[in-house]
Amino acid sequence: MSENNAPAQNDATNPIFQIQRLYLKDISLEQPNAPGIFLTPGEPTVQIQIDIQYGHLNDGLYEVIVVGNVTTKVGEKVLFLVEAQQAGIFELKNIPMEQVEPMLAIACPSIIYPYLRSNIADLIGRAGFQPVHLAEINFHQLYEERMKSTDQGNNSGIILPN
Repeated sequence: MSENNAPAQNDATNPIFQIQRLYLKDISLEQPNAPGIFLTPGEPTVQIQIDIQYGHLNDGLYEVIVVGNVTTKVGEKVLFLVEAQQAGIFELKNIPMEQVEPMLAIACPSIIYPYLRSNIADLIGRAGFQPVHLAEINFHQLYEERMKSTDQGNNSGIILPN
């Protein structure tokens, strides 16, 4: 049996991408027109907005937040409004600087988003409504669209179709 005598890779130069923690940062549900809205006839309409925020914490640690807002109306009156922030702390070390932002805007939200979807659907269901299931998001496409719109001076979150 032969032993591998190859020199060990220096851990100080190996790229590191690790999830340190995933957590629900904030969530709220408001029913500003209850109970009268329950007696209002009409089909509810749903508007969903998703946004991504991220920032540097310290040595190689970053916080990434996926923000979701769900507004459901009957006519012009709000039936319910959900605002949620699902977050994560990620360790990124020895990664070229030009790759850090795409990782924070694509890879990290892709990990966080399923938790946001679940928490929003659960909260809406617990409030007595039929759960709203957020659509899957291609964060790579969203990132590319944001880069194009930033170049054109427009920087806003995505609004998902009903």
